[in-house]
Amino acid sequence: MKVLEGIRVLDLSIAMSGPFAAMKLADLGADVIKVEPTTGEWQRHAAAGGAQGNEVNASFLSLNRNKRSLSVDLKSPEGSRLVRELVATADVFLQNYRPGVAQRLGVDYETLRAIKPDLVYVSVSGYGESGPYAKRPGQDLLLQAMSGALFSAGEPGAAPLAAPFFLVDAFAAYSAFEGALAALFHRQRTGQGQLVEVNMLDAIIAAQMQEITVRTVGGVRQSRSEHIHAHSYIRAPYGIYPTRDGHVALSFAEPATLAEVMGDPRLAGYEAERDGFTERDAISALVEENLRRETTGHWLETLEAAGVWCGPVYDYDQLLTDPQVVHNGSFLTYEHPTEGTVTTPGFPFRLAASPQTVERPAPVNGQHSREVLSELGLPDDAIGRLAEDGVVFCAPTE
Repeated sequence: MKVLEGIRVLDLSIAMSGPFAAMKLADLGADVIKVEPTTGEWQRHAAAGGAQGNEVNASFLSLNRNKRSLSVDLKSPEGSRLVRELVATADVFLQNYRPGVAQRLGVDYETLRAIKPDLVYVSVSGYGESGPYAKRPGQDLLLQAMSGALFSAGEPGAAPLAAPFFLVDAFAAYSAFEGALAALFHRQRTGQGQLVEVNMLDAIIAAQMQEITVRTVGGVRQSRSEHIHAHSYIRAPYGIYPTRDGHVALSFAEPATLAEVMGDPRLAGYEAERDGFTERDAISALVEENLRRETTGHWLETLEAAGVWCGPVYDYDQLLTDPQVVHNGSFLTYEHPTEGTVTTPGFPFRLAASPQTVERPAPVNGQHSREVLSELGLPDDAIGRLAEDGVVFCAPTE
């Protein structure tokens, strides 16, 4: 039996943070019904990185495995009625509408808990449900920029460099997943449902627990470096350094050890804890000068032998074939009915007694509309009429 088997989740979210959180619930065995417009969720039609699928684009594919798709016009009276009937059968309702939209659609918490008092209602927003920024678009880059993190690395005067993946969306998704699990556990113990509010701004602030506390408690301001340095609150050398034929990552290395390995006595005069912060530009400049002399392979072998923390710098192709990644089974490969053989990142944790598996690939739009509505007791002819009237969309069956 899977951990969340018997739990039903209605996923009315779009883009990344909500669908990712709902997929994590689905991976644990929850019956996640993705309720999307009759034209399909927006992400179906947005080609991430230009990756157009046959029927399911890469982004949607990656965020919606193990779900069923009910395609319904929530703005129509009949569509709204159907969703409310589903709410009566659900344990978790998840949405990431902008503040105010859920109320307009009649799916806000107060309305739905009148239907299902023990409902766990998860609301994900960009900046919070109220306040001066509540109506701003909660887009990942905008939240990264606001979070303060971008001034912890890079050169003084240079433009801040954002993370090259949707960092804030991911933290918000994990927060929503965690909040849903906590509320379900609370319900199991008390019988009470509740509202779970997650916002992307708080999620990315909380993720910087150490860094921000160094400023608020320790009084140390962020300061960027003239030379390579990846984190303003970690001593040098620390960062991605060029070699003769590529790059190497270097972390928490002792200058005295580097002096011996690199054959450079100039490094021997620096003491890590004493000088690693105050003299970090000088230390980093010497390390960079030395690393450029030899190949990446040479330095990885030599530095590892000396006990220095170092590692390769991969692109995605190199990541996929790394022996540790292969050993861990970090990626999943399975067959999709329209997209063929699919490889995506797998599960970030493993449960020995109830392992996670791919039971369903990401659905095509409306693939399970007939199935879900039949579970509500609607006969085939009634479902057919709803489809003819445009209230629901049912994907053609083979």
